[in-house]
Amino acid sequence: MIIDSHTHLFPASVQKDRTPYFQNEPEFKLLYNSPRAKITTVEDLLAVMDTHRVDLSVVSGFPWRNPDYARMTNDAVIEAVRAHPDRIRGLACFDLAWEGAANEASRCIDEGLSGVGELAFYLSGIDARAIRLLEPVMDLLRQKGNLPCMIHTNEPLGHPYPGKTPVTLEQIDGLARAFPDNKIILAHWGGGIFFYHIMKKEMKERLKNVWYDTAASVFLYDASVYRMAKAAGVLDKVLFGTDFPLLTPDRYYKDLDDSGLAGEEKAMVLGTNAMPLYPNLTPVF
Repeated sequence: MIIDSHTHLFPASVQKDRTPYFQNEPEFKLLYNSPRAKITTVEDLLAVMDTHRVDLSVVSGFPWRNPDYARMTNDAVIEAVRAHPDRIRGLACFDLAWEGAANEASRCIDEGLSGVGELAFYLSGIDARAIRLLEPVMDLLRQKGNLPCMIHTNEPLGHPYPGKTPVTLEQIDGLARAFPDNKIILAHWGGGIFFYHIMKKEMKERLKNVWYDTAASVFLYDASVYRMAKAAGVLDKVLFGTDFPLLTPDRYYKDLDDSGLAGEEKAMVLGTNAMPLYPNLTPVF
């Protein structure tokens, strides 16, 4: 079973004309001001899934500052899950600075979504304020059956690009320390923090409830990153994620084929590892 753990969609109105949504939304403008930045709907996602043999996708919207935009996009995700229950799982997304963020998370989960994400701190990194804002949402996720939370991270070194946040490894470590009992998915390989699983003392325990997705890996790392994850003992925590529409699945399949992983190991990344995070999935191999 192939599970794409990191995809995005928007309502059709945003796809039709994104420009009205730039006002008072600096993060959205940062990522989507370029006409080359694709905005897609569930129909686009399903077509790509069929082309590239993806059985199920986990979908989120965007962390809008405007609560109305957040609700509108979350409703589009809820509608996608209801219309395609065998193909789509959904995550609730919003700006954590919104006072009603935890209530919106609760509403979306009650409407059938499977967790929260992709939460992002594009301008600040995961600083002390971000941790405080996360607390009520993380409490809710534990109360709702310890559902997962996907959080945007990125490598603190290397070239700049739209969406690269000022996050540090210390901040990512602080996130894990603040919420040791929550299931946390760190997007984009967790900024490389998975390497620290090889430390002899505290990090294995500290990162025990953390998973790492491969979103944007093709742009950032060569195929050996998968072997490094295996050597670090975290291959069972690696989730196949494309960040669609940023990239399509075939770009990742090539890296996996070049990675040197065995067939069973590739199957873990492509789907098996994600199954415990999203209930009611039946493996198909």
